[in-house]
Amino acid sequence: MNEDAPKPDLSIPVPGDHLSPEALMEWGRISRELHKLGLLTEIDRPALEAYCQAYGRWVAAEREMKKPDFSLIITTPKGAQIQNPLIGIANTAVEIMRKYLTEFGMTPSSRSRVIVPKKTEKTNPFAAMGS
Repeated sequence: MNEDAPKPDLSIPVPGDHLSPEALMEWGRISRELHKLGLLTEIDRPALEAYCQAYGRWVAAEREMKKPDFSLIITTPKGAQIQNPLIGIANTAVEIMRKYLTEFGMTPSSRSRVIVPKKTEKTNPFAAMGS
């Protein structure tokens, strides 16, 4: 552990108003958990917003792909058959999410590499002296 690493104050930042409803739901869920673990500060806001927004895009794309008329292959106006763009949107969002999940220690393997300082009790150096 780098003892000289900056140690910003822990906090749950306020999310930006540009986040989608799905991203805001994820923000509410994950920000509390990261804060409890001692892994969230004000300066982490952009990274967490990026993760949550990617999560929101993934959810939106997955919802669209659940519709009965969804097809893996679509035909373009010129007649070419291509992969449905929703698949690319979902896959890109998952890849972005994976990168941020790793940064915040939110996967089993990345969590094993996160070092959180143990909370120590402050002791009174004069307690042993008696009165």
